[in-house]
Amino acid sequence: MKQNQQHKSSQVNPAPISGNRSRLRFFQIVIVILFFVVGGRLAQIQIVESQKYRKIAQRQYQSKIILPAERGLLYDCNGGVIASNSILISFAADPQIAAEDARAIANKFSKYFGKPKNYYLEKLQSDLRFVWLERQVDAKYLQKINPKKDTGVVVRYEPKRLYFHDHIAGQLIGTTNIDNQGLAGIEQEFDNQLQGADGYVIFQRDGLGRARPSVDYPRVEPVHGHNIYLTIDMKIQSFAEKELKKGVEQNKAERGLVVILHPKTGEVLALAQYPNIDPNNFGKYQLQDQRLRAVTDLFEPGSIFKIVTASAALESGLVSPEKQFYAENGTYVVHVTPTKTRKIIDTHKDKWLTFKESMEKSSNIVMAKVSDLIGSERFYKTARDFGFGIPTNIDYPGEVKGVLKKPMEWSATTLNTMAFGYEVGASPIQIAAAYAAIANDGILMRPYIFKKETDASGQIVRESQPQQIRRVVSSKTVRTLIDFFEGVVEQGTGTPAKIPGVRIAGKTGTSKKFVEGHYEGGNYIASFIGFFPSDNPKIVCLVMLDNPRGSSYYGGTTSAPVFRAIAEQIINTTEFAAPQRKFVADTMKINEPVKENAAVILSPAGVIPDVRGRSVRQAVSILKDRKLQAVVNGSGIVRNQMPEPGLPLKRGMKITLTCQPKLSAALNLN
Repeated sequence: MKQNQQHKSSQVNPAPISGNRSRLRFFQIVIVILFFVVGGRLAQIQIVESQKYRKIAQRQYQSKIILPAERGLLYDCNGGVIASNSILISFAADPQIAAEDARAIANKFSKYFGKPKNYYLEKLQSDLRFVWLERQVDAKYLQKINPKKDTGVVVRYEPKRLYFHDHIAGQLIGTTNIDNQGLAGIEQEFDNQLQGADGYVIFQRDGLGRARPSVDYPRVEPVHGHNIYLTIDMKIQSFAEKELKKGVEQNKAERGLVVILHPKTGEVLALAQYPNIDPNNFGKYQLQDQRLRAVTDLFEPGSIFKIVTASAALESGLVSPEKQFYAENGTYVVHVTPTKTRKIIDTHKDKWLTFKESMEKSSNIVMAKVSDLIGSERFYKTARDFGFGIPTNIDYPGEVKGVLKKPMEWSATTLNTMAFGYEVGASPIQIAAAYAAIANDGILMRPYIFKKETDASGQIVRESQPQQIRRVVSSKTVRTLIDFFEGVVEQGTGTPAKIPGVRIAGKTGTSKKFVEGHYEGGNYIASFIGFFPSDNPKIVCLVMLDNPRGSSYYGGTTSAPVFRAIAEQIINTTEFAAPQRKFVADTMKINEPVKENAAVILSPAGVIPDVRGRSVRQAVSILKDRKLQAVVNGSGIVRNQMPEPGLPLKRGMKITLTCQPKLSAALNLN
């Protein structure tokens, strides 16, 4: 019995042992599987995805600091600085690091910058790793906001464009955006050359969070932008803007513009516009005032287009200067069809006029009759040769090509109408270039603004050369036309442009504006264009006033006096100057005549010293020694000074110094 029980018990006991072994094997299998899973995951992380996680790790202890390139400077033709750069500070944050102190940071920024606290909180609660809090603010805020104390806040030093001449040449220069990229004008046209390329340096953080340069990564230095020199003469530009403003206001015009060229080269010396704008605050102006209308807008030129009619007639030998035409007593009835007529009207009610007299008195009637002799094909070719209907290819954005219909598109009235400047659209730069061709012995030149490009070391990268387009008319025709245009100024419609002792050739123009499908009375463009001295022209100047509403709307009585005022200042301050008249530069704007008894104090060099590149302390000391007052903007190194070095100095003159810290010192890398 006992043996049976023992036998039974020996048969029951092995079951638990077998179960334990099964569980053990199960756990062993699980462990092996987990081992392979973990091993596989480690292999995936360390081998397959190693680059990904290496980058994540690097972001935690490494940072890439941008070393911004300095935007190239803009200079006028005399080497005067038009635009340079200043350094401002910007505050940014890493929302993930700044999360704990977000409310305190938002309160602080709201207090100092006046924006709602929620404005900053939204930024600080972003999922991004980098957000801007404030950009390009004065460095004084570093005294109130310390990035070392405000966790997650960082400071960046950013360049900002600085324009020295306020409103002078504002539309021409254009502007940049907050990232210092060209948005308009010259800044846009030459953005690729001016920008340069940013550099960078890699920093690693130690256990205390301090940033130190990484020895494992190279430092890439920024490549600074190239400098651009313009053909613009800021003295002449300032004369043009000052006198244009007076002319617009005196004649109660809506706006106006001036174009000044060197006729023998095509260099643009001035492109003035009123109302003008300050490129330091470009965005606050209306779009119609931002664009440079001398290049981007079209006008029906009116009587200044008679240069085409006269040139075509003289060059073809169809008309002599003394040929007489019946001027119809001021009213010419033309039969367009057997049943339809039109009237061509002259302001002067003359009976007979020679061809020369018709130009001097600006007779529409005679020009219409002359156009019938010329014919459509010859007239069109002459207009085309002068550059109408074709872009001048001036180096400026947004140029319009103009409107010059082909003869097959003309109506029965087009030829006569175009003879005195209607049914044609031209930009002011095209008109100025056409008259410059006459001033250049009949050779049309391409107008240009870019003079040269230099790298940061001052080496010339490229340089513009005058470019001849074509001969438009012969030298013989040129001499006759100049005689015509001198007559306009001496005894014709342009006498208000006359300057005693200076030979001036010019032409007046008054055109009705085409408004909403018809020519509307009371809306006019008043123009005068001239060049001098007419025996050896150095200057071509076009003045256009939009809707003068004073006592007169004629170009001869509104625009010609503006031309004269500009010409007088150019004559008195350039190679034309009389020996007894001396001038010194005003600090930022225009040149003014020295009073007769004013003492000009000469330093050893007799001129304003060059203190650019020196520290503020050195610069102030040098100027003080020469009895000059220093007006300091910024701190650090003198980057620019106005008036420019080399000009005559006078005791007590104010010299404005624009300074900025050295870029390497300005970068807050800790």
